[in-house]
Amino acid sequence: MSGGGFSRLPNGTVVVAVSLPSPLGDGSVARFLVHAANRARALTRLRNLGLRAVYLRGNAEPPTPDEITAVLHHPDGLLWRLQGAPAAELWHPFRSSSPLRNRWA
Repeated sequence: MSGGGFSRLPNGTVVVAVSLPSPLGDGSVARFLVHAANRARALTRLRNLGLRAVYLRGNAEPPTPDEITAVLHHPDGLLWRLQGAPAAELWHPFRSSSPLRNRWA
């Protein structure tokens, strides 16, 4: 079951956070952050990268201020990290070289 939410920024853009079961098969959950012009575009960015069944129903798990800061300071505006990971673990860009992406696609 996926969970997620969004935060609208003062400039009109949104940051969407979505939690999805990890494809690693170990029961972990990956948290994705996307910065886009609106919620529909953010979800389209995720779907275009291979996460086809991504939907945002409600706003149960909106991004935290730390997550918003992380995604705003990244040039791609699309990050992921395993939930429950140590706080020292950094956010990872979701690019073609990402080891997690190769398992989802």
